[in-house]
Formats: sequence, C-alpha cells, structure tokens
Amino acid sequence: MLTVEHLDAGYGDVPVLRDVSLTVAGTETVAIIGANGAGKSTLVAVLCGLIRPTAGRVLLSGTDVGYMPAHARARSGIATVLEGRHLFGEMTIRQHLTLARAASRQRIERAERYGIEDVVAMFPFIAARMGSAVELLSGGEQQMVALGRALLLQPDLLILDEPSTGLAPLMVMEIMNAIGKLRQQGMSIVLVEQNVALAAQVADRGYVLSVGRMVHEVKQGQWGAFLNDKRLLTAYLGG
Repeated sequence: MLTVEHLDAGYGDVPVLRDVSLTVAGTETVAIIGANGAGKSTLVAVLCGLIRPTAGRVLLSGTDVGYMPAHARARSGIATVLEGRHLFGEMTIRQHLTLARAASRQRIERAERYGIEDVVAMFPFIAARMGSAVELLSGGEQQMVALGRALLLQPDLLILDEPSTGLAPLMVMEIMNAIGKLRQQGMSIVLVEQNVALAAQVADRGYVLSVGRMVHEVKQGQWGAFLNDKRLLTAYLGG
C-alpha cells in the first residue's frame, strides 16, 4: 500500500527528516511514535503533499506520489486528518460531510465505501447536530467530524496526525474505538501518535521516530515488550 524510501525533507535549508523508510501493507494499521520535535508532523506533511521531499520516494500502491500536490494525493487515495483538524468553523457538520462526499464523486472509478449514514453510525451524536456550526462543538466532537469528512473521501490510506491531542479521556476512547473499527474493516491507516499506550491499543506495528530518523521498529506482537523496555522509552520518548 504505502512505501517510503530513504526520505529527506525539511523547511528551506533546515533538514528535519533524514533517510526515513517505512512500509504500510494493505489493511494494516501502523503507528509512528516519537517525542515532541521528532519530526512526526513533518512526515505527515510530506505524506499528504504539503511539503515536497528533497530526496527519496513516497509510493502508493507502487505509484510514486512524492511530488504530487496535496489535492492530487487526495484524489489518488490518501486522506489526512491533520493535527488541529482544520475545519471551517462557520460551516455546519452537514456542509462538511456533503462537501467531502461531493469531492469524492469527482474521482474516477472509485467505489463508495463510506456514506454519510456510515459516519453517523460511527458517531451517533452527529445525527442530532447536522445543522450545528463546527465552531460550537467540543474538540472531541470536531475530531469526529474531521474523521468522518476524511472517510467520505473514500481513501485507500488514512493518515491521522495526533488524533488524541487535547481531548478529554472519554473522547479519546471514542476516537480510538472508531480507529479500531476502521482497522477491523480493513482500512490502511498511518497513526501518528505521541501517546505510545494508545498507539499500542490499535496498531499492528510501529516505528519510533527520533530527531528526524527512524530508530526502532515495533514488530507485530512486540508492543508489550516495547512498553516494558524502559531503556527504549527513556532514550527515544522521554520515559
């Protein structure tokens, strides 16, 4: 599904990512974990097309998308929920979801996997508040709208950047339950998350990013050992 090969990227003359490689197989959820400043958000920006890499390749199902702009990435099958959600505050929930559904229908030969009714089933609160402006919602409710909007783009690959940040514990549980359901449904997911315990709950595998480099891979079935390895946690995640 997704292959990143020897990726370098940064801002102007300031390098951030160095020789980053990773893979995400079809129907797999892979976590990218790391401390603040590790380069996680820069990696997301490269994957979704907001930043061009200075070296390396980003392959989606074998096609090099590394130099495509963000809108072309979305049409090729990548949907991203950025940290901060980036919703339009004055627009209603209905308008956000309707716009995303209309955008997905501009894509050629794309089967509709998710409809608005599926988003409502995943997040029932939406049904009663379709006419509400998103600026009136809580952070957790906004995250649900952002995730629903991304699903209506009918992605092959879903990228989630720090979905638990700033949310109340109950809302974090709701979001993680939704991610778990998407995983069970076979969605390919890149979960960028600073909270390692949360990532371990829903991810098949994981990569540790530290100071712009991939320094460790958590293979399938190894999350328990990783969480109990205080040396690794302290060295790369601050304890």
